Amino acid sequence: MSRPLERRSRRIVGAVVFAALLAGGGGALAGETQVFGYGRAPTAAEIAGWDIDARGDDGKGLPPGKGSASHGADVFADQCAVCHGTFGEGEGRFPKLVGGNGTLTGERPEPTVGSYWPFAVTLWDYINRAMPMPTPHTLSADDVYALTAYILSLNGVVPDDFVADKDSLPKVRMPNHDNFIWSDPRPDTPSKVCMTKCADPKAITIVSTAEGRDLTPRTTGPLDAMQPK
Repeated sequence: MSRPLERRSRRIVGAVVFAALLAGGGGALAGETQVFGYGRAPTAAEIAGWDIDARGDDGKGLPPGKGSASHGADVFADQCAVCHGTFGEGEGRFPKLVGGNGTLTGERPEPTVGSYWPFAVTLWDYINRAMPMPTPHTLSADDVYALTAYILSLNGVVPDDFVADKDSLPKVRMPNHDNFIWSDPRPDTPSKVCMTKCADPKAITIVSTAEGRDLTPRTTGPLDAMQPK
């Protein structure tokens, strides 16, 4: 009989100690810095290893380096053609990278790099993050620049002698750029950055609700008893 009591007493003691720790560490809950004696601050090199995004509209985050469309053709043949076809036409169920112009409003739209993407820098960012599919993060910055230049040239967006780098790539104007909506006109979703006091709750009116509309289908059988009445 003593062991259940012993286990119960240990749980009680543990709960008391945990409560005491919370009481003593109230500063942490209030936003103050607490040092727990483990871990360390990351180095600049470690942060740089994760901070690899490149912003589409202005290219912020693009690294040094450059790559020509002609070099990109060689890299594409070695790393990309097996999935995306020799000229970006796609293989099997893998996506097309080229073509699709004028199809976005049709019954079978083809959202390729040339027909859909709004920013050339986004192509660089995606290749750098995720391609080649089996071995991402294995391409150098120069190779990613070269691939980006080559794919853009296949779509007729840039000339065949185009050289991509952090200065030239953000200046590329994509064919579908102007068909994107860059600001949300809805009054309850302002385009300005907002983290606190974004909207007055009293000014928000709910115009539609699912309450009372019996939208959840009822089942018949063993699970019917589990449905709320």
